[in-house]
Amino acid sequence: MKKRVIIAVGIITGIILIVIGMRIYNQYKVNHAIKIVELNTNEVEVFSKIRLKDLIKTINGKLISNPLIDTTKVKEQEITFNYITDKNLTVPYTIRIKVIDKTPPIIYQPSSYTVIVNETTKKELEKSFFCGDNYDSNPKCTLEGDLDFNTPGEYQATFIGKDSSNNISTHPFILKVKEKNNNSTNISSNQSYTDFNSILHDYKNKNNKIGIDISHWQGKIDFNKVKESGVEFVYIRVGRGNGIGKEYVLDDRFKEYIKGFNKAKIPVGIYFYSNANSKEDAKKEAKWVLSKIKKYQVDLEIVFDWENWNYFQEYDLSFYSLTEIAKTFIKTVEKEGYQGMLYSSKNYLENIWFPLKSNIWLAHYTKKTDYEGPYKVWQICNDGKVDGINDNLVDIDIRYY
Repeated sequence: MKKRVIIAVGIITGIILIVIGMRIYNQYKVNHAIKIVELNTNEVEVFSKIRLKDLIKTINGKLISNPLIDTTKVKEQEITFNYITDKNLTVPYTIRIKVIDKTPPIIYQPSSYTVIVNETTKKELEKSFFCGDNYDSNPKCTLEGDLDFNTPGEYQATFIGKDSSNNISTHPFILKVKEKNNNSTNISSNQSYTDFNSILHDYKNKNNKIGIDISHWQGKIDFNKVKESGVEFVYIRVGRGNGIGKEYVLDDRFKEYIKGFNKAKIPVGIYFYSNANSKEDAKKEAKWVLSKIKKYQVDLEIVFDWENWNYFQEYDLSFYSLTEIAKTFIKTVEKEGYQGMLYSSKNYLENIWFPLKSNIWLAHYTKKTDYEGPYKVWQICNDGKVDGINDNLVDIDIRYY
């Protein structure tokens, strides 16, 4: 019996030694394996969509996986991965890359700008121009030129945007400094408008619906007349932010409007005019909106509407962080079973916002949009005339199915 035990122990010990030996040998082969990995580049642009395979020019084998590279931060980083060599060995390898930013800030400003003598300072004017960056939340935005805000005249000026990676944009323009004009001007009451019926006639088909979007500016509404006019849906402003970090304000006529359109059985969507400058703010805004609409029938999307472009520098946001804010708002409402959507104009969708997977509400006032991105709703004009709304003109929208 004792002899059998000794034999069994010897066999087990031998097997263990063989396994250990094989592991040591395999590790030796891995450690001494020929590894050939040549990169196409060791620099990639921040926020670029690039995978491991895109970085590699030559490899003596094949990758086991092809993950996306994290390019959300400008920095040097190591990427460790495994691949199978042409000798059928699985080996580890580490490469080093730099995530860099070569995209300059964006400046929006007309070719001339007028101020009144003694009413504007250089610092105020610098803050009032749109100057933003894809990555840097606080690009340096400055105004240069021999300027005199206290003397009437025309001055050659240049607005300069410089980000943390030293990318520079310049915008030359004429600064016009004028005396204040106290003469009153009579404004014609013959205001032009776009008749809702003309939009129905020109654009209505089996694949879309024609509707409107409203806020308290539209005043008293005859909901039945609006329905009889052919309006097939409506987006109602539930409220707005009241400044960065301040309380939210319910639209004066929100309750009146949503009750009226619910009773008229016109499908309703909701939009909120945001002042968020962080993901935390966006989440709070979304929860506030949800609390205000829970008693009512909401058939369409809850829309994130951020349009603070004239004060963009005050928000300390990059275009990337702004997009993340929008995603947070939309994700929060969608967790509660609603659909989310982003509202913005063609220019900002093309140049500012990063791509979103959510629905898009495009604002582009033209007869035929040339916006090439996907969109669910098209705001075709802001001067619509609809029966049942007499206090003001209204935005007209086309919704696609």
